[in-house]
Amino acid sequence: MIELLQTNLLSPMVLSFFLGIIAVLLRSDLKFPDQTYTILSIYLLLAIGFKGGASISSCVITDILPSIGATLLAGVILPVLAFVLLKIFRYSRVDAAAMAAHFGSVSVITFIACSVFTESLGFKSGEYMTALVTILEVPAIVIALLLARPQVSIFQEISFILSSKSILLLLGGLLIGYLSGQTGLERIAPFFVTPFQGILVIFLLEMGLVAGQKLIETKALTPKLVLLSVLIPLINGVIGIYIAKLAKMGVGDATVFATMTASASYIAAPAAVRMAIPSANPALYISASLLIAFPFNLSLGIPLYHKIARLLILP
Repeated sequence: MIELLQTNLLSPMVLSFFLGIIAVLLRSDLKFPDQTYTILSIYLLLAIGFKGGASISSCVITDILPSIGATLLAGVILPVLAFVLLKIFRYSRVDAAAMAAHFGSVSVITFIACSVFTESLGFKSGEYMTALVTILEVPAIVIALLLARPQVSIFQEISFILSSKSILLLLGGLLIGYLSGQTGLERIAPFFVTPFQGILVIFLLEMGLVAGQKLIETKALTPKLVLLSVLIPLINGVIGIYIAKLAKMGVGDATVFATMTASASYIAAPAAVRMAIPSANPALYISASLLIAFPFNLSLGIPLYHKIARLLILP
């Protein structure tokens, strides 16, 4: 387990994230232009969409149906479980639902980091997992928003989320990758495949700067929030591994799937919650997803889920 932690903690992606936090705490003048986050996130979302779509084009759809069903099951269970747990700890209905939307959804960057981690250990995950990211994102946010506003039409919520930037880029990339296939992916590989991990390092450095600034500004980091923001990912991660086992996923796919279920969205979910639940406290759901769950999963969670997946799946 210690070796797994070292492998992940010493990866360029994780180190660059913590470098960003340290830079802020040291009051460094390091900063990126305002549009950097938007440009890099567009690149990363399109890139994983292209690769996932191209991989699905060569798959027999019936082979991945169990994984799709497992993802839909997780998309229903996770936000409801998070909502109940948050209500037990006496958060208001709207704040509990807002945080449940984040914990039930998925962090694309954590997903990418886990894919790189498992591949480095020789447990490469299937490219079709990218499609599962999109599938998990939508139902979790919809259910959480309905928990906050039960009178709202489910069709309105789905329409709103599908038109959001992150979902549109993932779905669009998947469709383009699927239609153009491996041949099309090879044509854009010099831009969307080869430099991918280097771009991810820069993105996580920028995310570290954002997290460090939020850490200074917010006063929402209570012991209760910190505890729940670690406990819920751990519970969701273990549930994800059991669901992956039911879907007969291998260790690599199960690790990535568990990380998906354990991660908390800080791209799609905040945008949806900000629009749909304006009365929810942003300091709570941003702190929970970005300041606690994200670095926890990035550094400690991923190797832990991999260890559990190996114990439960390998004979």
